[in-house]
Amino acid sequence: MTPSKHRSVVLMLPGTGAQHPRMALGLWRREPVFTDAVDAVLDRLGPPSKEIRDDWLADEPAVPLDADSRAAPLLFAVDYAMGRLALSWGLRPAAYLGHSMGEVAAAVLTGVFDLDAAVRLLWERVRMQRSTPSGGMLAVAAEERELSGYLGHGLVVGAVNGPRHTVLSGPEPQLRAAEHALRADGRTVRRLATRTPYHSPALAPLVADTEELIARLRPAVPRTPLYSAYTTRPLRPDEAADAGFWAAQPTRPVLFWRTLDRILRDGDRLLVETGPGQTLTVLARAHPAVRAGRSAVVAMLPPRAAGEDADRSCVAAARALLADEGHLPFASSPAPDARTR
Repeated sequence: MTPSKHRSVVLMLPGTGAQHPRMALGLWRREPVFTDAVDAVLDRLGPPSKEIRDDWLADEPAVPLDADSRAAPLLFAVDYAMGRLALSWGLRPAAYLGHSMGEVAAAVLTGVFDLDAAVRLLWERVRMQRSTPSGGMLAVAAEERELSGYLGHGLVVGAVNGPRHTVLSGPEPQLRAAEHALRADGRTVRRLATRTPYHSPALAPLVADTEELIARLRPAVPRTPLYSAYTTRPLRPDEAADAGFWAAQPTRPVLFWRTLDRILRDGDRLLVETGPGQTLTVLARAHPAVRAGRSAVVAMLPPRAAGEDADRSCVAAARALLADEGHLPFASSPAPDARTR
């Protein structure tokens, strides 16, 4: 990758499905900023925090990490902590892009929510989701328009992640039937690591109660541009402060590819995936601007659990690239966006 000092940095934070056991464990108790940030999230959960932390550290969690009570807090904690770590190097991102839960973590890093508010919101959603129908999400190697015949009865397009990377979401019976039909038609499909039909009408009952909660939490205008994968553009001040906007997110599709395209049309970028796995990195590498070399992408963590040395090596490589491109101009100290209000 040829260094290009005119590229601005965009932090990309992954969402549901990116979590996996022992994610980022190589940084635990080795990187103080990362460790403190994870603890700051988990400690705010109260009594469940010990069991959640134990399942994160375990080779075989007692509660699988695709359960809401594990996926939501742990994915948020690692996204947030990786963002704090990058900012502690003196990095000043030009913008943020979050995918699903990653947009909430980005909202904390940009000052829309303080950490107390965000953790309260995500844990309240976990509690309320226990009453929603079981379901899930299904990644399909197809364009959105090719899947209209498989939709209906609560099954919808939950995300458009790439030109031929569409995610269906809905209740379990409809999702299972669609999966069988798609496989019979020769389509490549993959279940995502979640038991909840995120970004579908199944979560509509959560909206009213969470809107009341978010209004009390008083979201603010982001200090750094935050591109929303629900609107495909930077959040306007009125949207950022609108409780209804945040409350409706679990029912709205994630338009990641269109948002990424807007970001890369707005300038040449160094995209940094700041969370577990490399899902967003793989998607971004397919974009014409990245293939042409005008923009570039790097992941801060390996694509899967590969040992603690792999976690640290990946972080070191990402930091070296940021330094090579001139984005780490001074000694490590928390950047303004990293503060907890």
